[in-house]
Amino acid sequence: MKFGQVQDPSTIDFTLPKDHPRTKEILSQNKKGLENISIGCAKWNKTDLKGFYPKGTKDELTYYATQFNSIELNATFYNMPSPEQVQTWKEKTPKDFKFFPKITNTVSHFRRLIDVTEPVTQFATSVMKFDEKLGMVFLQLHDNFKPKDYDRLEKFVKDWPKEVPLAIELRNTEWFTNEETLNTTCELFESHNITNIIVDTAGRRDMLHMRLTTPTAFIRYVGANAESDYERLDDWLKHLTKWKKEGLQNLYFFVHQNIEKASPLLSAYLIKKMNEEWKTEFHIPKMATESTGSLF
Repeated sequence: MKFGQVQDPSTIDFTLPKDHPRTKEILSQNKKGLENISIGCAKWNKTDLKGFYPKGTKDELTYYATQFNSIELNATFYNMPSPEQVQTWKEKTPKDFKFFPKITNTVSHFRRLIDVTEPVTQFATSVMKFDEKLGMVFLQLHDNFKPKDYDRLEKFVKDWPKEVPLAIELRNTEWFTNEETLNTTCELFESHNITNIIVDTAGRRDMLHMRLTTPTAFIRYVGANAESDYERLDDWLKHLTKWKKEGLQNLYFFVHQNIEKASPLLSAYLIKKMNEEWKTEFHIPKMATESTGSLF
C-alpha cells in the first residue's frame, strides 16, 4: 500500500491522538466483553509476501490460513467476486478463519455510490456465501469523495443490507477537519450500526480520528518500513488494552506495508505481544525458513 507514504518517516509524529469523547460512550454500551479478534495481512500472494511461503507451496491461501486467522480481502475491490469464487476461498480455510472483503470499485470509484443497487446486491449475495467465515465487508471511498456528496453516502448506508456487517473508510480530509461534518457522519454510522475505519499511515494523520461508531475497532495499519513500525504497534496495543477495558467487542487489525513483504513480520509481532499482554493464545506466524520456530 503506497497510500500515505512519505519519503522520511523519521519526520512524522506517530503519537496516537486522544480518543474522541464519543468513543468511550460507544464502548460502554457493549456488555458482552471482547468477542472477536482478527489480525492479518492484506494480501496472500507470493509476489508481495516474498519469503513468507515455504518452497514448493502450491496454494498460497491454504498456507496463509495456517498462519493467520483472517485476511483483508482486497482482491474483491478489483473484480466482482462470484459465488463460486467465494465458495472456493471458503473451502481452502479452517473453520475459524475470517474474510474481510472490500467492496468492488464499481460501487466506490466508478459509480461513486450513484445507482449502485445492482452491483451492491450482486456483491452482497456473493460474499454471504462465506457464511460464518464472513468477518466484515468494507467500503473504501475515493480520496476525492467529499462531504458535498453526503447525500450519496447517506442513501448508501440506509440501503445497505442489514444482514451484512459493514465498515466504511472515508479518505478526504474534509470529513475529519470539519467538526460538524464529522459529527453528522458519525451519527449516521451509529444509527445504522456502521463501523468507521481508522487508518494509521505516515502521511495522513488526519485519518487517525480515534472515533468509534460501534464497539468494533477496524484498523488499517500502514507501516513505513522503518524501525518505528514496531514502536507504533506497541503504542497501539496499549491503546487497544484501554479500549478492551472500556468495552471493545470486536478487534479487526490489518497490517499493510509500502513494501508488503514485511507485513507478516509486523502482524506476527503484534500477535506475539498481544499473547503476552492479554494472555491470548493466537498462533504466531512462522518464517518460511523455519519448520518449528516463529518469526522471533
